[in-house]
Amino acid sequence: MTPWEAAAVFAAGVGAGAINAVVGSGSLITFPTMLAVGFPPIVANVSNNIGLVPGGVTGVLGYRAELKGQRERLLRLGVASVIGSLAGGVLLLRLPAEAFKVIVPVLIAVACLLVVFQPRINEWLAVRRRPHPHGGPWLWLGVLGAGMYGGYFGAAQGIVLIGLLGSFLDEDLQRVNAAKNLLSLLVNATAAVLFAFIAPVDWAAVLMVALGSAVGGFLGARLGRRLPAPLLRGFIVVVGIVAIVKLVS
Repeated sequence: MTPWEAAAVFAAGVGAGAINAVVGSGSLITFPTMLAVGFPPIVANVSNNIGLVPGGVTGVLGYRAELKGQRERLLRLGVASVIGSLAGGVLLLRLPAEAFKVIVPVLIAVACLLVVFQPRINEWLAVRRRPHPHGGPWLWLGVLGAGMYGGYFGAAQGIVLIGLLGSFLDEDLQRVNAAKNLLSLLVNATAAVLFAFIAPVDWAAVLMVALGSAVGGFLGARLGRRLPAPLLRGFIVVVGIVAIVKLVS
């Protein structure tokens, strides 16, 4: 990377870390940025995944007050996240690179739709909610599926988790978001360990994303709640469209 490219990846890491702490979908910033500076899709994906782990840590620390009282629940759901992440990471490495180029634009498009329609989806699910202290078996399976998605690609896994947790748990949004941050961190950290040993990783890119996401995760946990939600959603969707165009062009 040139110094300007490294600066761009670092800046994208800051934005991704902040967005992941507040909403999710930070990979819709870092992933297309890494594509734009010339990384192959799979190298960009695995390097991005590893680099976002420090941002996940600072985001979780920023929400530690909201995590109180959720230990047993998150131990149960964390198992699903870890298993799902391993399965998704293996799929990423086993499937041919051509499959990734086909699948990821579809995943990004779905993620963008989830971002746009998240409020309506949550309203629709809320009236069908069946409260359970730990969410019940359906939430466990949903978190398993979100973990597989996160291990394979990861963009908008936070949006998926917020929708699932908010629908199956009788908790306020801030506690749901805190749980989402921890489960997302488990998914990314699990996949990162797998990728570090057996996947093509660009460690210079990992360093830039890691430094940026650590700063962004801290800022996002402290300040991100003040951002206007419509503006944030619009920004994520624009970045997602850029990623799709980049992948299919």
